[in-house]
Amino acid sequence: MTTNRVLCATALLLAALLSARGTARAETLDELLAETKSARAAEAVEETAREQEFLARRDQQKQIVADAQRAWDAANARSQKLSEQFDANEAALTELEAQLKAREGNLGELFGVTRQAAGESSASIFNSLTSGQFPGRDAFLTRLAKSKVLPTTSELEDLAFELLREIAETGRVARFNTELIGADGEPDRAEVVRIGGFIAMAGDRFLSYVPAVGKFSVLPRQPSHEYRAIARRVSEAKQGTVEAVVDPSRGALLELYVQRPNFWERIQRGEEVGYVIIAVGVIGAACAAWQLVYLVRVRRRLSWQLGNLDTPKRDNPLGRILSAFRGDPTAIESEVEVVELRISEAVLREVPLLERFQAFLRLAVAAGPLLGLIGTVIGMIITFQSITESGSSDPKLMAAGIGQAMIATVLGLGIAIPLLFVNAALSSLSQSIVQVLDEQSNGLLAEHIERKIGDVAVRREQHA
Repeated sequence: MTTNRVLCATALLLAALLSARGTARAETLDELLAETKSARAAEAVEETAREQEFLARRDQQKQIVADAQRAWDAANARSQKLSEQFDANEAALTELEAQLKAREGNLGELFGVTRQAAGESSASIFNSLTSGQFPGRDAFLTRLAKSKVLPTTSELEDLAFELLREIAETGRVARFNTELIGADGEPDRAEVVRIGGFIAMAGDRFLSYVPAVGKFSVLPRQPSHEYRAIARRVSEAKQGTVEAVVDPSRGALLELYVQRPNFWERIQRGEEVGYVIIAVGVIGAACAAWQLVYLVRVRRRLSWQLGNLDTPKRDNPLGRILSAFRGDPTAIESEVEVVELRISEAVLREVPLLERFQAFLRLAVAAGPLLGLIGTVIGMIITFQSITESGSSDPKLMAAGIGQAMIATVLGLGIAIPLLFVNAALSSLSQSIVQVLDEQSNGLLAEHIERKIGDVAVRREQHA
């Protein structure tokens, strides 16, 4: 009974397996047995195929492992060979380096000297005026100074050539056409005359070299007309020797010189006080010139009148005094006191014209330094104010106030001193004319007294 149950269970299991494989379901035990045999035969075939495939793959893996082993062995052998070759190359390289240093001799020192010379020359040539005529030299020198290998023979020759050319060009006057940077920043082309490495000019314009762009630039402010005339003559000269201007600092002094303020700019720095001082000086100078011309004319006419006392003219003080005295028919008969008073009146009438403007000139002489002192005080106030606002004593901040103070002082003394001498000259000239008038008036009075005495003597003789 139990055996039958086992067989039934087995049959059901086989039937389920066969059903899973998609075969027809067995109806009887014989069919089931036949299907079981068939399934086992198929499984055996499948297992045999699997085993053969596994064996085939195993052989293939063995071949791959064998190939990898052979490749590893070959690579290991090549590595050993390369390592031996590297060691040999290291030894050969060390030997060759020793031979190179032995054969170099003084070439190492030459290399250091070459780099040093190229570095020092690069900076000077970069800022040299000659680079405006021969651009691009500093790039070669800079590259040579930074080189890490020994220079070639051609590079050494080029270095020597550039150094010799710089020496030669700084000692000669060159004329060449090049592109300039105008004062307005616009490009311009002109003929440039370069005097060594000191100064360059184009026509009557002085130039400065701009190393950053490698071109000459026209100075925004040019020197005075005198120096520009010299530059023009140098630019126009074709041969011979001409006067020239050089800057031993290679442009630094020229740039400082052109920044100096001119006469009008200095006056403007004096501001309002300076204008007042100048106005006083101009008025005083005009008055002095007017009076000087008047006194010179009077002096000349007076000299003529002294030689012709018998023909008095009214275009000079002495002539008017003579006319006033001799033109009165009763003057000879007048009393001495009356005649003296008339002569004194005539002289006093002429003195104001002769001493005209002298009081104003004395006032201007005294007021000039005082006005300058006012400007000095104002300038110092501005200076102290700038120090207070900035909190430092920077000379650039103090320069404006101190400049105003000094300019006001100079202007005040500048009008006082000349007007002092002019006033002294006018006073001396007018006093000399007044002295002549006094002498001649005293002579007229003495002549009148002598006539009066002569008339009295004649009358006494007649009565006797």
